[in-house]
Amino acid sequence: MDRDLSEEDSVVDLSFEAEGPLAPPVELLERLPSYDCLFQGGGQQIFFPPLEAPRRPPEQRCWSSFLEHSRIPVVTEEVAREALLSFVHSKCCYGSSAASDIVIQELRQQILCRYRLETFSESRISEWTFQPFTNHLVDGPRRGTSPRLWDIKVQVPPMFQEETRKFQVPHSSLVKECHRCHGRGHCKCSGCHGACMVRCPSCSGAKRRAKQPGRCQMCSGSGRHRCSTCSGRGHKTCATCKGEKKLLHFIQLVIMWKNSLFEFVSEHQLNCPGELLAKAKGENFFKDENTMVYPLVDFPLREISLASQRGIAQHSATLASRARVLQQRQTVELIPLTEVHYWYQGKTNVYYVYGTDHRVYVADYPERYCCGCTIV
Repeated sequence: MDRDLSEEDSVVDLSFEAEGPLAPPVELLERLPSYDCLFQGGGQQIFFPPLEAPRRPPEQRCWSSFLEHSRIPVVTEEVAREALLSFVHSKCCYGSSAASDIVIQELRQQILCRYRLETFSESRISEWTFQPFTNHLVDGPRRGTSPRLWDIKVQVPPMFQEETRKFQVPHSSLVKECHRCHGRGHCKCSGCHGACMVRCPSCSGAKRRAKQPGRCQMCSGSGRHRCSTCSGRGHKTCATCKGEKKLLHFIQLVIMWKNSLFEFVSEHQLNCPGELLAKAKGENFFKDENTMVYPLVDFPLREISLASQRGIAQHSATLASRARVLQQRQTVELIPLTEVHYWYQGKTNVYYVYGTDHRVYVADYPERYCCGCTIV
């Protein structure tokens, strides 16, 4: 026969505490040679790279020879009209008759320069981490001294491709009792707080449902129901040690390869949005790649020379104290920009053809319809 649960039955004093903290206290871990800094705030440390050898001297460049071999075809009226037609056909709500009937009156062309600096760098940080201990071999301090982080050799990914990898530092492993369940392998259930039973969800603990005769069918009139979270056990497998009772602590090396980018597009007198020109396809005019590159101090366009100096200085200041520069690459691309003045139905207007692939920007196309309308 089912019995009613008294107040004493609802309070069960188990021999273990509720779930503990996710991370272990610092004092739990032992100090390892060369890694004492991990115990000084946060458990994470950035390691500074070794000093690099002096850079190579700058090379003298003859920009006139570059200019002679870098020529971009001129945009003609035919090319400008074909570019507009192609643009219109890509838009569902633009009519093509206007693009075919416009009268091109003038073409104003300008060549812009886009400077781009890429700096591929490597940074390393160390941090304590842990995983459930499954009785495998422990590579601890007794097997040797842990190497310093910049002495650990790893395979570098292809240049200018970002990537993050994590490695276990040799001889840094320690086995400790799980700090969350205190070595029991399980923690008190958060649903029933270790009582195994919870208030019946059908009758809310009243033992019978309102306006219905007889006792509650779900709890058989007890007012309590087996906890579904822990299946009535009162505890759950520890999520930290996965029931293994012990944790393997070790120092983890995190290596980040990043590609820092600096871009600048030369000034122009035409009314074309700069964000389009920054993404435009250009012709490669100059490329310099080395461990460290020098500013283009003698470039014919002064604003490109200043941008080169500014970009290299910014990357040097940002990365010098926290990363090792592996490779730098600076390029100058030529971007053609043409302002097309046209006449259509008594009005004059303009559109722009930019990039070597002849992209089009038009602010006020004369034959434009609402989305969803049928173009006749």
